[in-house]
Amino acid sequence: MSEDTMDATAGLIARLDAAETEASVVRLRHRRYELLELSPGASVVDVGCGTGRATAELRQRGAAAIGVDPDELMIATARRRWPGAEFRMGSAESLPLPGQAVSGYRADKVLHVLPDPAAALAEAHRVLTPGGRIVLVGQDWDALMIDSSHPDLTRAILRSQADSLPNPQVARAYRNLLLDAGFQDVTVEAHTGIFTESGFLPMVEAFAAKAVTAGSVTAEQGATWVREQRSRASRGRLFVALPMFVASARRP
Repeated sequence: MSEDTMDATAGLIARLDAAETEASVVRLRHRRYELLELSPGASVVDVGCGTGRATAELRQRGAAAIGVDPDELMIATARRRWPGAEFRMGSAESLPLPGQAVSGYRADKVLHVLPDPAAALAEAHRVLTPGGRIVLVGQDWDALMIDSSHPDLTRAILRSQADSLPNPQVARAYRNLLLDAGFQDVTVEAHTGIFTESGFLPMVEAFAAKAVTAGSVTAEQGATWVREQRSRASRGRLFVALPMFVASARRP
Protein backbone atom coordinates (compact mmCIF):
# COMPACT_ATOMS: atom_id res chain seq x y z
CA MET A 1 0.00 0.00 0.00
CA SER A 2 1.46 3.37 -1.02
CA GLU A 3 2.01 6.19 1.47
CA ASP A 4 -0.59 8.35 -0.32
CA THR A 5 -3.16 5.56 -0.11
CA MET A 6 -2.46 5.04 3.58
CA ASP A 7 -2.80 8.78 4.23
CA ALA A 8 -6.14 8.85 2.36
CA THR A 9 -7.43 5.89 4.36
CA ALA A 10 -6.24 7.42 7.63
CA GLY A 11 -8.12 10.60 6.77
CA LEU A 12 -11.26 8.61 5.97
CA ILE A 13 -10.98 6.74 9.28
CA ALA A 14 -10.79 10.06 11.14
CA ARG A 15 -13.94 11.30 9.38
CA LEU A 16 -15.78 8.05 10.03
CA ASP A 17 -14.83 8.19 13.70
CA ALA A 18 -16.22 11.73 13.92
CA ALA A 19 -19.56 10.64 12.47
CA GLU A 20 -20.18 7.17 13.90
CA THR A 21 -21.11 8.22 17.43
CA GLU A 22 -23.36 11.14 16.46
CA ALA A 23 -26.88 10.47 17.76
CA SER A 24 -28.72 10.49 14.42
CA VAL A 25 -26.07 8.25 12.85
CA VAL A 26 -26.39 5.75 15.69
CA ARG A 27 -30.20 5.70 15.37
CA LEU A 28 -30.01 5.07 11.63
CA ARG A 29 -27.39 2.35 12.05
CA HIS A 30 -29.63 0.50 14.49
CA ARG A 31 -32.60 0.91 12.16
CA ARG A 32 -30.58 -0.91 9.51
CA TYR A 33 -29.96 -3.78 11.91
CA GLU A 34 -33.72 -4.08 12.45
CA LEU A 35 -34.35 -4.28 8.71
CA LEU A 36 -32.03 -7.30 8.45
CA GLU A 37 -34.55 -9.24 10.59
CA LEU A 38 -31.85 -11.58 11.85
CA SER A 39 -32.69 -14.44 14.17
CA PRO A 40 -30.21 -15.28 16.98
CA GLY A 41 -27.08 -16.88 15.58
CA ALA A 42 -27.91 -15.95 11.98
CA SER A 43 -24.98 -15.28 9.70
CA VAL A 44 -24.56 -11.84 8.12
CA VAL A 45 -21.89 -10.21 5.99
CA ASP A 46 -21.06 -6.53 6.52
CA VAL A 47 -19.71 -5.42 3.14
CA GLY A 48 -17.39 -2.42 3.20
CA CYS A 49 -17.11 -2.83 6.96
CA GLY A 50 -14.48 -0.11 7.37
CA THR A 51 -13.20 0.03 10.94
CA GLY A 52 -15.67 -2.63 12.03
CA ARG A 53 -18.09 -0.95 14.41
CA ALA A 54 -21.24 -2.33 12.73
CA THR A 55 -19.76 -5.83 12.45
CA ALA A 56 -18.98 -5.78 16.17
CA GLU A 57 -22.42 -4.41 17.06
CA LEU A 58 -24.13 -7.09 15.00
CA ARG A 59 -22.15 -9.74 16.90
CA GLN A 60 -23.21 -8.10 20.17
CA ARG A 61 -26.81 -8.49 19.00
CA GLY A 62 -26.28 -12.25 18.60
CA ALA A 63 -25.49 -12.49 14.87
CA ALA A 64 -22.59 -14.41 13.36
CA ALA A 65 -21.22 -11.35 11.58
CA ILE A 66 -18.33 -11.22 9.13
CA GLY A 67 -16.85 -7.88 8.11
CA VAL A 68 -15.38 -7.60 4.61
CA ASP A 69 -13.38 -4.69 3.20
CA PRO A 70 -10.85 -4.32 0.35
CA ASP A 71 -8.64 -1.89 2.29
CA GLU A 72 -5.79 -3.44 4.28
CA LEU A 73 -5.56 -0.54 6.72
CA MET A 74 -9.30 -0.64 7.39
CA ILE A 75 -9.18 -4.37 8.11
CA ALA A 76 -6.09 -3.97 10.34
CA THR A 77 -7.83 -1.19 12.26
CA ALA A 78 -11.02 -3.23 12.62
CA ARG A 79 -9.11 -6.27 13.92
CA ARG A 80 -7.25 -4.11 16.44
CA ARG A 81 -10.38 -2.34 17.69
CA TRP A 82 -12.68 -5.37 17.79
CA PRO A 83 -10.51 -8.44 18.49
CA GLY A 84 -13.52 -10.68 19.08
CA ALA A 85 -15.04 -10.06 15.64
CA GLU A 86 -14.25 -11.69 12.30
CA PHE A 87 -12.87 -9.62 9.42
CA ARG A 88 -11.74 -10.67 5.94
CA MET A 89 -10.18 -8.93 2.98
CA GLY A 90 -12.44 -8.87 -0.05
CA SER A 91 -14.44 -6.72 -2.44
CA ALA A 92 -18.17 -6.25 -2.89
CA GLU A 93 -17.89 -7.77 -6.36
CA SER A 94 -16.00 -10.85 -5.14
CA LEU A 95 -16.83 -11.79 -1.57
CA PRO A 96 -14.72 -14.40 0.27
CA LEU A 97 -17.80 -16.56 0.87
CA PRO A 98 -19.35 -19.63 -0.77
CA GLY A 99 -22.78 -19.48 -2.36
CA GLN A 100 -25.81 -19.21 -0.05
CA ALA A 101 -23.50 -18.74 2.95
CA VAL A 102 -25.31 -15.97 4.85
CA SER A 103 -28.86 -15.00 5.70
CA GLY A 104 -28.10 -11.29 5.92
CA TYR A 105 -26.19 -8.82 3.76
CA ARG A 106 -25.42 -5.23 4.73
CA ALA A 107 -23.64 -2.60 2.61
CA ASP A 108 -23.36 0.86 4.15
CA LYS A 109 -22.20 3.70 1.90
CA VAL A 110 -20.51 1.30 -0.52
CA LEU A 111 -22.22 1.27 -3.92
CA HIS A 112 -21.42 4.89 -4.80
CA VAL A 113 -17.69 4.07 -4.92
CA LEU A 114 -18.14 1.06 -7.22
CA PRO A 115 -17.88 1.30 -11.01
CA ASP A 116 -20.49 -1.46 -11.41
CA PRO A 117 -23.04 -1.60 -8.56
CA ALA A 118 -25.05 -4.25 -10.42
CA ALA A 119 -22.10 -6.65 -10.15
CA ALA A 120 -22.06 -6.17 -6.37
CA LEU A 121 -25.77 -6.95 -6.13
CA ALA A 122 -25.33 -10.07 -8.26
CA GLU A 123 -22.68 -11.15 -5.77
CA ALA A 124 -25.04 -10.36 -2.88
CA HIS A 125 -27.67 -12.56 -4.51
CA ARG A 126 -25.08 -15.36 -4.80
CA VAL A 127 -24.02 -15.39 -1.13
CA LEU A 128 -27.51 -14.99 0.39
CA THR A 129 -29.64 -17.96 1.29
CA PRO A 130 -33.17 -18.10 -0.13
CA GLY A 131 -35.25 -15.79 2.05
CA GLY A 132 -32.13 -13.91 3.13
CA ARG A 133 -32.34 -10.17 3.67
CA ILE A 134 -30.27 -7.41 2.08
CA VAL A 135 -30.01 -3.85 3.39
CA LEU A 136 -28.33 -1.07 1.42
CA VAL A 137 -27.57 2.37 2.80
CA GLY A 138 -26.18 5.36 0.96
CA GLN A 139 -26.23 9.08 0.51
CA ASP A 140 -27.30 10.95 -2.59
CA TRP A 141 -24.23 13.07 -3.27
CA ASP A 142 -26.05 15.35 -5.70
CA ALA A 143 -28.43 16.33 -2.89
CA LEU A 144 -25.85 17.21 -0.22
CA MET A 145 -26.48 20.63 1.37
CA ILE A 146 -24.12 22.90 3.32
CA ASP A 147 -25.12 26.32 4.61
CA SER A 148 -22.78 29.06 3.40
CA SER A 149 -22.65 32.75 2.59
CA HIS A 150 -21.03 31.74 -0.73
CA PRO A 151 -23.76 29.72 -2.49
CA ASP A 152 -22.10 29.65 -5.91
CA LEU A 153 -18.82 28.51 -4.41
CA THR A 154 -20.60 25.92 -2.29
CA ARG A 155 -22.40 24.62 -5.37
CA ALA A 156 -19.09 24.25 -7.24
CA ILE A 157 -17.40 22.46 -4.34
CA LEU A 158 -20.26 20.03 -3.78
CA ARG A 159 -20.62 19.34 -7.49
CA SER A 160 -16.90 18.55 -7.60
CA GLN A 161 -17.34 16.15 -4.69
CA ALA A 162 -20.16 14.36 -6.49
CA ASP A 163 -18.25 14.25 -9.77
CA SER A 164 -15.27 12.61 -8.02
CA LEU A 165 -17.34 9.48 -7.32
CA PRO A 166 -18.09 6.67 -9.78
CA ASN A 167 -21.82 6.62 -8.94
CA PRO A 168 -22.86 9.66 -6.86
CA GLN A 169 -26.60 9.13 -7.53
CA VAL A 170 -26.73 5.37 -7.01
CA ALA A 171 -28.75 5.59 -3.77
CA ARG A 172 -31.78 6.89 -5.64
CA ALA A 173 -31.47 3.82 -7.90
CA TYR A 174 -31.40 1.23 -5.10
CA ARG A 175 -34.97 0.07 -5.65
CA ASN A 176 -34.57 -0.57 -9.35
CA LEU A 177 -31.13 -2.12 -8.94
CA LEU A 178 -32.47 -4.58 -6.38
CA LEU A 179 -35.43 -5.48 -8.57
CA ASP A 180 -33.16 -5.94 -11.59
CA ALA A 181 -30.92 -8.23 -9.51
CA GLY A 182 -33.87 -10.51 -8.74
CA PHE A 183 -34.71 -9.39 -5.20
CA GLN A 184 -38.28 -9.18 -3.93
CA ASP A 185 -40.26 -7.20 -1.34
CA VAL A 186 -38.15 -4.13 -1.95
CA THR A 187 -38.76 -1.15 0.34
CA VAL A 188 -36.98 2.20 0.51
CA GLU A 189 -36.82 4.67 3.39
CA ALA A 190 -35.49 8.23 3.23
CA HIS A 191 -33.65 9.78 6.16
CA THR A 192 -31.92 13.15 6.21
CA GLY A 193 -28.90 13.48 8.47
CA ILE A 194 -28.44 16.94 9.99
CA PHE A 195 -24.90 17.59 11.19
CA THR A 196 -24.03 20.71 13.17
CA GLU A 197 -21.16 19.56 15.39
CA SER A 198 -17.62 20.81 14.78
CA GLY A 199 -16.49 17.18 14.51
CA PHE A 200 -17.86 17.20 10.97
CA LEU A 201 -15.58 20.06 9.93
CA PRO A 202 -12.81 17.72 8.64
CA MET A 203 -15.32 16.21 6.20
CA VAL A 204 -16.34 19.66 4.98
CA GLU A 205 -12.69 20.72 4.62
CA ALA A 206 -11.97 17.57 2.62
CA PHE A 207 -14.66 18.54 0.11
CA ALA A 208 -12.92 21.87 -0.50
CA ALA A 209 -9.48 20.27 -0.79
CA LYS A 210 -10.77 17.81 -3.36
CA ALA A 211 -12.39 20.61 -5.38
CA VAL A 212 -9.12 22.56 -5.41
CA THR A 213 -7.17 19.50 -6.53
CA ALA A 214 -9.71 18.88 -9.31
CA GLY A 215 -9.47 22.48 -10.48
CA SER A 216 -13.14 23.11 -9.81
CA VAL A 217 -12.27 26.09 -7.60
CA THR A 218 -9.04 28.01 -7.08
CA ALA A 219 -6.89 27.58 -4.00
CA GLU A 220 -7.92 31.07 -2.90
CA GLN A 221 -11.60 30.25 -3.32
CA GLY A 222 -11.19 27.01 -1.42
CA ALA A 223 -9.42 28.80 1.42
CA THR A 224 -12.16 31.45 1.57
CA TRP A 225 -14.85 28.80 1.80
CA VAL A 226 -12.99 26.80 4.46
CA ARG A 227 -12.42 29.91 6.57
CA GLU A 228 -16.12 30.60 6.58
CA GLN A 229 -16.97 27.01 7.52
CA ARG A 230 -14.40 27.06 10.33
CA SER A 231 -15.90 30.29 11.60
CA ARG A 232 -19.37 28.76 11.52
CA ALA A 233 -18.13 25.68 13.39
CA SER A 234 -16.47 27.81 16.08
CA ARG A 235 -19.76 29.66 16.64
CA GLY A 236 -21.96 26.59 16.58
CA ARG A 237 -23.31 27.51 13.15
CA LEU A 238 -22.10 24.61 11.01
CA PHE A 239 -24.94 23.05 9.04
CA VAL A 240 -24.66 20.00 6.80
CA ALA A 241 -27.70 18.06 5.53
CA LEU A 242 -27.26 14.73 3.81
CA PRO A 243 -30.19 12.72 2.40
CA MET A 244 -29.75 9.00 3.07
CA PHE A 245 -31.68 6.16 1.46
CA VAL A 246 -32.13 2.80 3.17
CA ALA A 247 -33.30 0.00 0.93
CA SER A 248 -34.15 -3.51 2.04
CA ALA A 249 -35.26 -6.61 0.16
CA ARG A 250 -35.45 -10.38 0.26
CA ARG A 251 -33.74 -12.98 -1.91
CA PRO A 252 -36.41 -15.35 -3.27
